[in-house]
Amino acid sequence: MVGRSVLFVAIALVTLLSGVWGALALWYKLPGGVAWRTLGGTIWALVVIALAVFAISRRSWLPLGVYALMYTLLLLWWASIAPSNHRIWSDDVARMLTGTVQGSVVTLDNVRNFNWRSDTDYDARWETRHYDLDRLASADAVLSYWGSKAIAHAMISFGFDDGSHVVFSVEIRKKRGEQYSSIGGFFRQFETILVAADERDIIRVRTNVRGEDDYLYPLRMDKPIMRALFLSYVQAANTLSTKPAFYNTITSNCTTIVYRMARQIDPGLPWDMRLLLTGYLPEYLYKVGALDRSVPVEQLRQRGRITDRAKNAAPDEDFSKAIRTGS
Repeated sequence: MVGRSVLFVAIALVTLLSGVWGALALWYKLPGGVAWRTLGGTIWALVVIALAVFAISRRSWLPLGVYALMYTLLLLWWASIAPSNHRIWSDDVARMLTGTVQGSVVTLDNVRNFNWRSDTDYDARWETRHYDLDRLASADAVLSYWGSKAIAHAMISFGFDDGSHVVFSVEIRKKRGEQYSSIGGFFRQFETILVAADERDIIRVRTNVRGEDDYLYPLRMDKPIMRALFLSYVQAANTLSTKPAFYNTITSNCTTIVYRMARQIDPGLPWDMRLLLTGYLPEYLYKVGALDRSVPVEQLRQRGRITDRAKNAAPDEDFSKAIRTGS
């Protein structure tokens, strides 16, 4: 008797969770606009509830079989949804980054260098830049917070001995007029893009335009590993340019993709929940020895806050140097 009760509860829980997932999947991805998506999600939810009521009232397993068939059809439809590089994209993610490597020199096409006045007022500039990996001098983790201290957007900035920097950032590729949704990130609402940008663009737009709070952490990384990570970004960008992929809030986001690249370089790199709660990424980096461990991590956080420096940097000032002054 107890076994049947446990089985019933388990089936009910699976049906509830899968039913909610199905309704959200239809709402986010059903073609035809908001009205059709709302109708599709609502009908799905009502049918699932009706089957559950029928199963309980008639003590019948038939509704479970009907639901299993419905869910199988839903999954087949879901599997048919393919990512694309061909949509009407927002201007800041309109172009795909690609790179070529000749010896130690990497040529990056479509490096973003926008001049931002507001989120809707900017000068769009896409550039081709050349980077000599023999002159690679530093790598910094940049974290940008916009609300909860548990959530941040993570980027990696590579510096060269001539003072230049390039930032790599794994981001959602928004369509024109589209807004970010963390829930939508679970339901194939966005493709993934890898952006390479000038620090004055990608950091300043977050601190000065969007009101985010940014922190910079110098990474302790040997030159060969630093070089390998840079090339991993180039390879990832080239792959995305020919093989689009969906962004996923959990499995394919700004840190998990970088973690997978880093783990190819260092297979012993441990998994940690702080790779998902990215606001606590400094503690993870501190734990694995990627940050200076001669001082407490809280001191590194205080030292690494660059928001005010970014806001106070003059238009004609060396932005990269300004945000590192006093760090």
